[in-house]
Amino acid sequence: MNIIETQNLAHRYWRTEAVRDLTLAVPAGSVFALLGPNGAGKTTTIKLLMNLLRPTGGTARVLGVDSSRLGERELAQIGYVSENQKLPDWMTVRQYLDYCRPFYPTWDIALEKTLLAQFDLPIDRKLKNLSRGMAMKAALLSSLAYRPKLLVLDEPFSGLDPLVRDEFVRGLLEVSEHGDWTVLVSSHDIEEVERLCDWIAVLDAGRLQFAESTDTLLGRFRRLEVTVPDGTTTPAAPPADWLELDQKGDLVRFIATRYERDTTERLCRERWPEAAVTASPMTLREIFITLARAGRVAQKGAVA
Repeated sequence: MNIIETQNLAHRYWRTEAVRDLTLAVPAGSVFALLGPNGAGKTTTIKLLMNLLRPTGGTARVLGVDSSRLGERELAQIGYVSENQKLPDWMTVRQYLDYCRPFYPTWDIALEKTLLAQFDLPIDRKLKNLSRGMAMKAALLSSLAYRPKLLVLDEPFSGLDPLVRDEFVRGLLEVSEHGDWTVLVSSHDIEEVERLCDWIAVLDAGRLQFAESTDTLLGRFRRLEVTVPDGTTTPAAPPADWLELDQKGDLVRFIATRYERDTTERLCRERWPEAAVTASPMTLREIFITLARAGRVAQKGAVA
């Protein structure tokens, strides 16, 4: 079952296509990341899903309902935390939670108390006097205490120092034990996403580059080093899924984007007989940078 589904979703700001032909599915129970540089279309996508913007093309369904028809019943099952979220800063944390509680029939007092202790929030301090990190924790608490089916986080790590980011991520990982929900995270903070998410989708210039499980993505990328006999040159036209191929002396390096041990090593030895092959895993950041470079090369080639 999918909590979110889009089909050819699009949104245009005047002449700018912020989101283009986005077809995407977010599985129920997943922690799903929308990754991409600033301006990739992540926030616009979330606003379309939350009915904060209307699509100029295509459709989106959230909790089984067309996003443009999200009503009180659906919104009571969605938590939303944004980097630009405005809180009633004249309220204390206690007053803010007292204010939110009646809107949600599923509000869990025991979970609220657990989160207050876990996030170490000063209950009688006004929201305007909280640090940015504490304010984000207050917003997160108010979005978790009613056990939403879907939690949406739009750039939640932006502007947070490393310690607070770590606390925020650890808090999310820990509270996941208190309920069965789906999380959609929009971010360009790759290290935190790698710790948190089990599905990854990459947007670039409003288009979906790929969407797959984190395990699958990390499993299919490898950095290869091939030691070849002296004087051996690299044959032309490597496979399309080999990127950044380079030879210096007797060492050939490249990145395999569809790595399968037996198949990839066989292809290497067909090209370089008697070669020694070493494959090393890559981090999500390294994969992201590799794909960004490949995208730039492809764009330059298209322009040329």
